[in-house]
Amino acid sequence: MKPHKIRYWLHSPEKSENPETFAAKVNEICSLYLASTDLMEENTCVVSTDEMTGVQALEHKYPDKLPLPGQTAKMEFEYIRHGTTSLIGFFEVATGKIFPPYLNETRGESDFCEAVRQVVETAPEKDWIFVCDGLNTHKSETLVKYVAEACGIDAGLGHKGKSGILKSLRSREEFLHDPSHRIRFVYTPRHCSWMNQIEIWFGIINRKLLRRQSYTSIEEMKESIRRFIEQYNLTAHAFRWTYAGIPLTV
Repeated sequence: MKPHKIRYWLHSPEKSENPETFAAKVNEICSLYLASTDLMEENTCVVSTDEMTGVQALEHKYPDKLPLPGQTAKMEFEYIRHGTTSLIGFFEVATGKIFPPYLNETRGESDFCEAVRQVVETAPEKDWIFVCDGLNTHKSETLVKYVAEACGIDAGLGHKGKSGILKSLRSREEFLHDPSHRIRFVYTPRHCSWMNQIEIWFGIINRKLLRRQSYTSIEEMKESIRRFIEQYNLTAHAFRWTYAGIPLTV
């Protein structure tokens, strides 16, 4: 078989092990994408979020060569590393715009919680639905405490690993997914991050900016990312996203 006719894929064990749960998650996410414009009119933002880790500030060792007639441009292969950072991105599904990014060298649970808080504070009067994968930092004790405080929930949260809402990853997920909360999280099935629309935008910024530019420092790269997002948002539009596959039956 010709290599260009091969497409890799990653099987989600959740689909075979628990098809009803898998179908419910897929249908919920697809329904949110379809309803995102109507939800925005009801003062609810649907936001796709994830981390882009290990973003390298690479300086090309020698200047690029401009293309001559009939030839392609040439980019220096060797580079000098100036460190890495992580980008936590937030994609507004209804408009296609990107919220100001959270750029930091770490990406722990406190980083993700702070990034979410900054996005919510852009419009604290709205309701927020965040679509993300099931990474443990997306179901953390820090995030639960923030959501409880932001939603005015006074009930005891218990103790991590021992009791109550904080007891386990599962109990924290159920709390964060609660549809009665003003801020809630909807999780993609295992190995199905491709359902998260922010991943499409990560591909865009990687192709159009990060692979092409030469940076002499982390700060220079961060500023470049911020400028790219400002320009991107001027012509941003919602993705025409589809879920192609066999109709789900449960």
